[in-house]
Amino acid sequence: MTGCEARRSATGDATAATAAAQVAPTRTVASQLGDVEVTTVASGLEHPWAVALLPDGSFLVTERPGRLRRVSATGALSPPLQGVPVVFAQGQGGLLDVALAPDFASTRRIYLTYAEPGEGGRAGTAAAVATLGDAALGDLKVIYRQQPKLDSDIHFGSRLAFDGAGHVFISQGERGERPLAQQLDVLQGKLVRLNLDGSVPADNPFVGRSDARAEIWSYGHRNMQGLAIDPRTGTLWESEHGPRGGDEINLPQAGKNYGWPVITHGINYSGFPIPEAVGTTAPGMEPPHHVWAKSPALSGMAFLVNQPKSRWNNSLFLGALADGSLIRLSLDGDRITGEERLLKELGARIRDVRVAGDGSVFVLTDERDGKLLRLRPPR
Repeated sequence: MTGCEARRSATGDATAATAAAQVAPTRTVASQLGDVEVTTVASGLEHPWAVALLPDGSFLVTERPGRLRRVSATGALSPPLQGVPVVFAQGQGGLLDVALAPDFASTRRIYLTYAEPGEGGRAGTAAAVATLGDAALGDLKVIYRQQPKLDSDIHFGSRLAFDGAGHVFISQGERGERPLAQQLDVLQGKLVRLNLDGSVPADNPFVGRSDARAEIWSYGHRNMQGLAIDPRTGTLWESEHGPRGGDEINLPQAGKNYGWPVITHGINYSGFPIPEAVGTTAPGMEPPHHVWAKSPALSGMAFLVNQPKSRWNNSLFLGALADGSLIRLSLDGDRITGEERLLKELGARIRDVRVAGDGSVFVLTDERDGKLLRLRPPR
């Protein structure tokens, strides 16, 4: 498989509304640091895309065809919550990320990203905020729409990250239209930064320029499906799909150009060079912080840090779709010092990863019968 995730149909029968998960016995898998306990928390999820960990030990899970479900701590699936926005459930489109607002404990607000349908079969990445109720979302407000909408069903992104200073970052893709990633007057191929209500921060790098969208934080991105803040430093990390080769991690900074499609470590799926590419470096463009020559097809991203008793302390986890693994990168500050690939035994596409306060790692498998798994680090 190539670095771009395989296109899969978002159609299919809905999971039974009150289905209980088929919880498998805990198994062990090997890792560099010892055996890892892997437990199936829930199954029966149709191409799940993102998981958010709720304070009471339960979960919110998005399914790409357009459903948002609660999953109890024991694995029971709720009926789909009402009030979810209508999604463009074609190709790589659908309901994508879910994240708890920084003030969730007092407001019950959550954020969603999704592929939003438009006129004439067009679509674009969008983000919304809503209040989480027992069986429905309330007060839904769309806070971001990628413009213009395009006639394409690929490269929507999208992940959310909060910087703790009143801002939300929203990642997305260039929708398969490579040159747009370099054009500042459109939103494709851009990482955007907004205030939590969707307004544009006054200190965004392109505010006041008539030739650029004020929402933009950084540009020259291909298809960003991993986004996380390092809790140790507050640094934003981002991962994105390369073409055939060249998946990368960036530490995106305000106003910087990350090069796609002018600089890349990958080639076209045909085996020929990217037409716009000049090489792996160019003046005024940022090289990747880390790059893979062979694309694992990176998806969700999460840090496990500030847990000195954990053998996985100071790790960055990334889902890998084509590689069918959970990648663990060892960190020394911002420096990546090692890599191992977990869960290869499962033969499943890993779509999302989140880390709980007790050091447990939760992952989603992107399958028709998708699963929520819990990993306990080696002791």
